[in-house]
Amino acid sequence: MEPYSCDTFVALPPATVGNRIIFGKNSDRLCDEVQEVVYFPAAVHDSLRRLKCTYIEIEQVPETYAVVLSRPAWLWGAEMGANEHGVCIGNEAVWGREAVCDEEALLGMDLVRLGLERADTAEKALNVIVDLLEKHGQGGNCSEGTMLFSYHNSFLIADRSEAWILETAGKYWAAEKVQEGVRNISNQLSITTKIDREHPDMRNHAKQKGWWDGQKEFDFAATYSYLDTAKMTTSPGRFCEGYKLLNKYKGNITVETMMEILRDKPSGINMEGEFLTTASMVSILPKDSSLPCIHFFTGTPDPERSVFKPFIFVPNISQLVDTSSPTFELDDPVEKKPHHTLKPDRRHPLYQSQQQALDLLRNNVEKAKTMLDNMRKMEKELFKEMEAILQNKQFDVNKIVNLFPESTKDELRIYRSNISP
Repeated sequence: MEPYSCDTFVALPPATVGNRIIFGKNSDRLCDEVQEVVYFPAAVHDSLRRLKCTYIEIEQVPETYAVVLSRPAWLWGAEMGANEHGVCIGNEAVWGREAVCDEEALLGMDLVRLGLERADTAEKALNVIVDLLEKHGQGGNCSEGTMLFSYHNSFLIADRSEAWILETAGKYWAAEKVQEGVRNISNQLSITTKIDREHPDMRNHAKQKGWWDGQKEFDFAATYSYLDTAKMTTSPGRFCEGYKLLNKYKGNITVETMMEILRDKPSGINMEGEFLTTASMVSILPKDSSLPCIHFFTGTPDPERSVFKPFIFVPNISQLVDTSSPTFELDDPVEKKPHHTLKPDRRHPLYQSQQQALDLLRNNVEKAKTMLDNMRKMEKELFKEMEAILQNKQFDVNKIVNLFPESTKDELRIYRSNISP
């Protein structure tokens, strides 16, 4: 299943610089899928209202938190995102011994958004996800179009103080608490014998299936998949490559370090081909609660040829127009059954401009390098501005409210200067 890979990372003190937690994720999806960056404000809901997720309806909660999401434009949920309380979540596709269900239920991406909207800490988000998993299950096609692509999910959930790894096999799950150092997840179960929370029937189910004898130490990944977990950090594969990169920089990890890891092509973490890295996210979560969390999103494919643009939660943020895909109201093919018989054009303005510029410069190496240099210069300036905010502990709210949209417009200007005759 390696071709369908994503990678999510977290680094906590003392592995990081500046007493911060750094979260990062590459979303690897089908190469023609558009991913948008969207914002939804906090909201109060009618107690009788039902909530339509990608495929099914569930109960709505009285209040939801503000969220910023990077998501495939055709669905309700998200590959990754953050909320106003500094909770970040990314998910991965995983497979194992437990059969995948094609019946429509909650997608793992729905669970990412639900966890962010309903929880103000990482552990509470874990609670939200496992409760919904128990009640509604996970399943359904995870791609738009005729290709059937279903999987179980693992999640990396972080906040200002800690992180949790949550890995699932059907309705069964195990969770590992991470309080220091580094941790990554990819497209394989990775929780072994350090299990801090678990489904109450997880071990008994494995015993009944003949996957565990009830005697030897319980190893979740070895039991619910086919892995030799003793070789996980040395065997070829993206989990191992991510593990090595995190440990290479351990003690000196910054937001820029995390971005370099996400941009790494020799490891395969920055993916190319039929499945590619369609969007990326990196977040700074300061331990000091007086400092803002800063979330960087690309909203475009290939982080090596994209700009990480910052977003900070403040009041009165409006929708992020240039990274929001067109909506099709009641004509959206996702709302019709059978689903995914048509695939509309979901490209947003930033996506369109990036692809046009890259196409035009494909055979002009010198001009392409100049464009990339301008993108990196812009990004470096943004890093300086964000570091100044973290050092000075103050910022202009009126400026921050348009931080991501203005950064996107600056990136658009770079692309359009190369598109124009």
